[in-house]
Amino acid sequence: MTLADLDIGWGWTLAIKTVIVMGLIPAGALVLGYTFLLKMMSHMQSRLGPMDPGGFHGWFQLIGDGIKFMQKEDIIPAGADKRVFKMAPAVVVLSTFLMFVVLPGGPDFVVANLDVGVFYALAVSSLSVIGVLMAGWASSNKYALLGSLRAAAQLIAYELPLVLAVIGVVIQAGTMNLHGIVMQQADGEIFGWGGLGNPFILTQFVGFALFMVAAQAELSQPPFDMPVAESELVAGYMVEYTGFRFLFFFIGEFGTAFVYAGLAATLFLGGWSVPFIDADDDIMNFLGPGVLFVKIMLVAFLMFWARFTYPRLREDQLQALAWKWLIPISLVNILATGALKVAF
Repeated sequence: MTLADLDIGWGWTLAIKTVIVMGLIPAGALVLGYTFLLKMMSHMQSRLGPMDPGGFHGWFQLIGDGIKFMQKEDIIPAGADKRVFKMAPAVVVLSTFLMFVVLPGGPDFVVANLDVGVFYALAVSSLSVIGVLMAGWASSNKYALLGSLRAAAQLIAYELPLVLAVIGVVIQAGTMNLHGIVMQQADGEIFGWGGLGNPFILTQFVGFALFMVAAQAELSQPPFDMPVAESELVAGYMVEYTGFRFLFFFIGEFGTAFVYAGLAATLFLGGWSVPFIDADDDIMNFLGPGVLFVKIMLVAFLMFWARFTYPRLREDQLQALAWKWLIPISLVNILATGALKVAF
């Protein structure tokens, strides 16, 4: 049974889907991203951190941090543009929520099944740049302004290889619909054998690597954390934010990491589909979210592994990597994909 079978009306169906996707998924991203992944990396590097609060692996740490942020005084600098200063964190988080709208968790488990879902997701992800610039400019702080300018330059540079990495998948699938891309992988064949489908990571492994590097830079996570370099800019564009407004930026970071991992899992790992089960079966509306979540955590694990492994790049190295290496490689990948698509 699906939501459409309940005959509760289009408006209520959309409302239910919206509540589920924009409520549970970001909450899961924050809880599991903050607790599971960070603590996993702490164990890998013998940096145990706060493992005592609440008993088992410090499960209360997230709740304690949330209470701490909510209790902190909301301070707005005297010289700040108060209206823009208050709006900036909301704009950053809004771009993350808008990306969840087209991320499919099953045959019918999606808020909006757009024919241009890939284009929409990549387009709304760019809105975070506006929020970052708003935060830096409105803070009336030279460190915040410098951090926001660095962030804008970095996000613009790495959006190009991010988009170009996805074009190979779009060419191979023949559609920009995320549900269609999942079905192409689920129903595809590898040299005539369709037991595992045809996950695009096998043919688009270059695109997957480019997507992961560009997504890491879009998140401003190490080694691409120049916009918030503590040793130079204290906290970058977030330096003047306190309490729940700072928490909004924090939620935006982990929520965006979660949705980028979801896009990578959908585009390259088959999304919610699983071998030996028909992707159109209604049971995938219940199993699909769990399957997608496991794949998301695997991709997120790679993101956080890189975050805690590599040192920060200089600004010139960061820009050179995007313009001199990632973009040319992605263009070659597009040409190779197009040639093989025509030939075979």
